[in-house]
Amino acid sequence: MSGSLCGTDGRSERGDAPAREGSRASCCEPKRGVASFELGIGAVVDDEGGYTSVAVALALLVSLSLVCSLVSVAWVQNRSADVQSVADSVALAGANVVAAYSTVATTLDACVLTLGLAGMVTLGAGLVVSAVPGLSAVGAETISAGVKMLDARRDFAMSAARGLEAVEKTLPLAIAARSAAVVEANEGEGSSYIGCAIPFPQESQSDFSALEADVTGDEIAEVADHLQDASDRAKDAQDRLDEALHEGWLADCGGEPMNMRERADSLAGLLVTENPHYPSPESWTFGVPLLRSRSYYARRAAIEAPAGQGIRYLTDSECRLAFYEYALSEMETGYYLELPDGSVDIDLPSLPKNTGEMQGTCLYTDARWPCTQEGGRVTLHSTLRCPGAQGASAGEASLSQLDAGAVARCPTCQMSSADMGKVAAASTSIDNGYEYYWARVVAASLDYEVAADDLAAAEAEMRDYADEGASAFEEALETLASPRLKICPPGAWGCVAVVGRGEGDLPDSLENGFAAPLAVSTGAAISAATLAPDFDAAGNDVLTRFLEALGDDIGWGCAGVLGGIGELWVGLLRGYGSSADGLSDAASEALSGLSGTLLGPVASWLNDKLSEIVRAVGFEPADLRLRKPVLTNSQNVFDRAGFGQVANARELIERLPDAGDPASIARALGQVVVNELGGGPYAIAELPIPGTDITVPLTIDVGALLGAGSS
Repeated sequence: MSGSLCGTDGRSERGDAPAREGSRASCCEPKRGVASFELGIGAVVDDEGGYTSVAVALALLVSLSLVCSLVSVAWVQNRSADVQSVADSVALAGANVVAAYSTVATTLDACVLTLGLAGMVTLGAGLVVSAVPGLSAVGAETISAGVKMLDARRDFAMSAARGLEAVEKTLPLAIAARSAAVVEANEGEGSSYIGCAIPFPQESQSDFSALEADVTGDEIAEVADHLQDASDRAKDAQDRLDEALHEGWLADCGGEPMNMRERADSLAGLLVTENPHYPSPESWTFGVPLLRSRSYYARRAAIEAPAGQGIRYLTDSECRLAFYEYALSEMETGYYLELPDGSVDIDLPSLPKNTGEMQGTCLYTDARWPCTQEGGRVTLHSTLRCPGAQGASAGEASLSQLDAGAVARCPTCQMSSADMGKVAAASTSIDNGYEYYWARVVAASLDYEVAADDLAAAEAEMRDYADEGASAFEEALETLASPRLKICPPGAWGCVAVVGRGEGDLPDSLENGFAAPLAVSTGAAISAATLAPDFDAAGNDVLTRFLEALGDDIGWGCAGVLGGIGELWVGLLRGYGSSADGLSDAASEALSGLSGTLLGPVASWLNDKLSEIVRAVGFEPADLRLRKPVLTNSQNVFDRAGFGQVANARELIERLPDAGDPASIARALGQVVVNELGGGPYAIAELPIPGTDITVPLTIDVGALLGAGSS
């Protein structure tokens, strides 16, 4: 009976030996602690060793508790780390404002310089053209255009300097406003931030004096006036010179049907080598008819003979011989010289064409006529072959002695001054005589010599003014190329972002009964950004973008909108910043383009000189690559500003207010902020487009720049 309490076979559940009679209580009541252990295991593990429903429920509860706790912790950690990401974005936003300003300032500086250089190149071209005889009016117009361009450059530069200065004063406020907008944009459920970016340097250190430098073309214009006057006189002299040369050539060998060459061939039968032909006056000089006449009169003297029988023919022949010998001697003493200064020295003798003119020559005064004693008096004959020359020789006498009565006139040959004076009368007066054309050559040579002297004097004066103009050009160009605009706006060294995070609770979606509630504690972060060149795209430079935008505004894709001066300016803009010599090369190339025209000696010298000056002056190269903001170690920015990083960063963080608009936050951080631009669109300057009447206002949207609540 007792075994039934413990088991059917009288053994315990543990399989021990049958219990003793007196041990019932120990068999039927488990020991303290053992029964509870066995019951706990049984709750989670069944008889077959598997997990019970209670075990599964407990496992799910533990898992959910762990997951919820981990999610809450992860959310808190992420929100705690997000403040650094926000600070990075805020620093980049501040630097982006500086990048935009740098683009504007670089563009304006490029426009000022290239406008000035375009004006100088235009003035240089005006000087060169002014030195071309006949183009003084074009030169004056070109000079006027250059002066107007320099005046426009001066007005534009002064307005740009004022505009940039106002923008730089407002830049800290713009940086605070744009960066604070990024702070606000990052606020979300359970996250609150405050802060902004502070620029370094905190105040402008730009030097705008280069924009205020005045470059005028007044001195060049004054020199150009004198140059144009001398050029006009040179043109007049050149016209007279060409006319005289052409007239001389026509008389000598160019006229048809008769001329000196044709007459020399017909009357003297000169060889071709002694009687050359020149098809145009360009290769002909006044030395040609002089040499021709020497050969002609030598030949005429050699072949002279009476044209018939009788004393009258004999006297006429002797008079002609005397004339030919006289003309030959005169031709031998004549000369044609081209002097180094461009003038000429010409002495082509005039031959007497009547008795009066003959009496002014040695034909009248030289004692060359034979005399004899006839009837007790000395009698003058045309030749000793005169039938009236019967007496003894009495030497020789002149026609002037005959007219003075010192000797008697032969009644047979009747030689007289009139006989000698009429030798060249006919041949000089009608166009079938050689002396007719010679007289035309002599008259043309006189005009030519005067014109050549006038031209040489005018060109000498032009050279003096050209040299003076080149000096004035060089002086003005050096002023233009003087130290350039030095841009160092607030934020040029970098922008430091200071961002604080407020306390935050878990969002409702993360609250649960499986984990204790967590909260994000307050915190702060600091970051810095600066500007670096953007190498991402070819042609990604400031002026490429500017020219594209400007072309869209004024539509210069249409042919003929800009004209030569405008195209010059665009070419200079494209050459600007391309290399150290890009701008000089563009300007020099513009001047060299004039070489294709007929400049003349003075203009050619001046053109080469001005091109040399442009190349020699050189212009400071510009870095026109677009800038983009990049993160940097705040230590770099603080070092540049002369601050210690740890102390300064801690001080900035401690200054952060709990709330406020961008301006008040910036002021709390020690930044002076002002608005010099107003509230609407602000025109920094109005850009005059060379070669047109177009002006393009360069404006910024102050509202978009500063945003709302940035007073």
